[in-house]
Amino acid sequence: MTTDEPPEMARVLQGTADVISRAELATRLAAGRPLRVKLGLDPTASDLHLGHAVVLRTLRRFQDAGHVAVLIVGDFTAQVGDPTGRSATRPRLTKEQVDEAAATYLEQVRSEEHTSELQSPDHLVCRLLLEK
Repeated sequence: MTTDEPPEMARVLQGTADVISRAELATRLAAGRPLRVKLGLDPTASDLHLGHAVVLRTLRRFQDAGHVAVLIVGDFTAQVGDPTGRSATRPRLTKEQVDEAAATYLEQVRSEEHTSELQSPDHLVCRLLLEK
């Protein structure tokens, strides 16, 4: 943290490796208005994994600092899989498979003391609100 950065900068960025446009983030934080921070996940499997925990924790830090955290569970992008066909770990999925995996993602996020709000039927958008 540099001396001209807002005090909350270090807290919300704890554990991050890099920030694209650190100066822009500092300016936005210094403005004193809540940011709308979004994270998009593709539900390609039924369970969240350790890699998800890292970005969800960062999203939660922004939320704890008074910002709006939005989780976007993308259904169409998860159905596409790897369009090149080179990756067996990202196969094409049916809408039903994606819907089932998305539902388990939402259950797992809710179980971490968040509540979710469905924003759109085509892209499941959940605003995470910490119940304090």
